[in-house]
Amino acid sequence: MREETQATDTVFRPGRIDDVETIHAAILKLGSHIGAPEEIISTADDLRTWGFGEKPAFSTLIAEVGGEFAGLCLHFPTFSTWMGRPGVYVQDLYVEDRFRGRKIGERLLRRVAAQCRKDGGVYLRLSVDTDNEGAKAFYERLGIAWSSYEQTQKIIGDAFFAFADAPENGEQE
Repeated sequence: MREETQATDTVFRPGRIDDVETIHAAILKLGSHIGAPEEIISTADDLRTWGFGEKPAFSTLIAEVGGEFAGLCLHFPTFSTWMGRPGVYVQDLYVEDRFRGRKIGERLLRRVAAQCRKDGGVYLRLSVDTDNEGAKAFYERLGIAWSSYEQTQKIIGDAFFAFADAPENGEQE
């Protein structure tokens, strides 16, 4: 995505490796905002390795107002076998408190969706923390609706490692 400036002096640009500390700080603030700072175990080095290494696992779109970091949308491609088409998954959307109310979050999402569509994508997917009523209302207002037929499941940490390393994983011994 190319850098764009709006009349409000907001610039939207792809995240760069030199943004890693800022991206990580925003994720930490997001964790605190939803009341779960202890859930954030990633480090800036993790983001540097997995987002800006040889095979990036995610992309970021950053918003700046007057040269100052205002927010970000961290996302990655996904694919629907049911639709037979690609889409985009938004992992994190964050806007600094002092820049809220300027539609920066909406504009970040719309730009990510537009790039996905340009690349042949047909959908945007994200998860919302169960107790984050403000985020739910924000997404609903944009037409990003709650899916009544899906529920997110996950396995993490030691339970994931045990699951992945179990003899039943199908690998030949």
